Amino acid sequence: MANPQSAHMDAEAFLAWETEQPEKHQFVAGEVFAMGGASDRHVTIAGNVFSALREHLRGGPCRTFIADMKLRVEGADAFFYPDVMVTCDSADRGREQYKEAPVLVVEVLSPSTEAFDRGAKFAAYRALDSLQEYLLIDPASGAVELYRRDPENHWVLYTHAPPDAVDLRSVSLTLEGASIFEDAAPGPEHETPAEA
Repeated sequence: MANPQSAHMDAEAFLAWETEQPEKHQFVAGEVFAMGGASDRHVTIAGNVFSALREHLRGGPCRTFIADMKLRVEGADAFFYPDVMVTCDSADRGREQYKEAPVLVVEVLSPSTEAFDRGAKFAAYRALDSLQEYLLIDPASGAVELYRRDPENHWVLYTHAPPDAVDLRSVSLTLEGASIFEDAAPGPEHETPAEA
């Protein structure tokens, strides 16, 4: 995440303020963080996952969203922009600015955000009762890590090396490894300043 802006505000003030901003911001406990652009590979991988999920879920009760939709994590007093998320919650259909009840969240890692995605952001996501799976994709190595909530409310890690398929039980989809990295072969990642 980029450095926090000087403004300190509550969630409602943030929502009103951000609608007037030219760029996206994440919000965590009163602090606002500007987000930068992502690399070609990052965007391509997120797009591949979004496309597979959108096609699979078309016509059903679940909706798939890509990077421009906010996710509110009320328990962490935060708003994030996941790379991809799926919600099947009827109340989310009526929320225009953000969603609150995803079953699946996907983050494509970048050098500047990996520690946050694995640490504080994942800790916040775990506060979402609806969330069943958290998928992390590493463009550099091609590794894919799936965290799944078990019946005892523990998060279990399932690792996948390329080109292994990933079984997304939350949405009943087997995501082929080759489709994740189509037109975005794994390799060293060149950092874009303030990548999201």
